Amino acid sequence: MAGEANADCLFCKIIAGEVPATVVRETDTTYAFRDINPQAPTHVLVIPKVHYPDAATLAAAEPQITADLLREAGEVAAEEKLESYRLVFNTGSGAGQTVFHAHAHLLGGRGMQWPPG
Repeated sequence: MAGEANADCLFCKIIAGEVPATVVRETDTTYAFRDINPQAPTHVLVIPKVHYPDAATLAAAEPQITADLLREAGEVAAEEKLESYRLVFNTGSGAGQTVFHAHAHLLGGRGMQWPPG
């Protein structure tokens, strides 16, 4: 069921403490941890604790948690002392999504090119 932990989901396992991660921040509704394959000097994943497959589904079902996720991304950026940063939400395998649990990539610490890729 949408919103409930998914036993097969890597990010649900990280939230449950079954898979280790380098935690940056945690709130009642969000979890932020360092990406194991960083694409920038700062690369943190900010995820909701509820399971939805992508950001659009999360936003439709849980707008307040979506807002929490965005606010926490800003808090992480501030703690990391990033003056500028990029937030990326990949949706679908064609866009590069490999873990189907809504999440934001917070990237910073270097100049970002446009278009991104």
